Amino acid sequence: MRLDFALVIGVILLVDQCTKLLASAYLNYGEPVSLLPFLSFTLLHNTGAAFSFLADAGGWQQWLFLVLALGVSAYASWSLRDSDLCRWVQAGFVLLIPGAIGNAIDRVAFGYVVDFVHFHWRGWSFPAFNVADTSITLAAGCLLIGWYTDARHRPKL
Repeated sequence: MRLDFALVIGVILLVDQCTKLLASAYLNYGEPVSLLPFLSFTLLHNTGAAFSFLADAGGWQQWLFLVLALGVSAYASWSLRDSDLCRWVQAGFVLLIPGAIGNAIDRVAFGYVVDFVHFHWRGWSFPAFNVADTSITLAAGCLLIGWYTDARHRPKL
């Protein structure tokens, strides 16, 4: 793997883990700390996936999400060896790896993912998330753009 890719992955992973540690140390569970009228830090623990999908499944989902995170990270790392990848796809894989690993670390260490960033407005509320989730979301966007703009890298269905 290229050094610049490894550096970006390491920095995102470090920021993710440090912000989760800070949130866990300084926020009271479930008590919002308002930063702006539409943004709060609210410490929450998510045993599910995005938007708490399967959060109440009884525990087996932790293993599923862990295996998925490790598999996706391995595939992305392996794919980054291809020097023909367009920059959008490269960026997507580089962003995907620390997001998946960051949340996997939480699952192994705590049995849940630490979420704390919470957007809301006049009764509307977006589910709390973290730096790893943001990285995964940006990765998905980059991969979609890359696959759309460069037919060589579209998934074969």
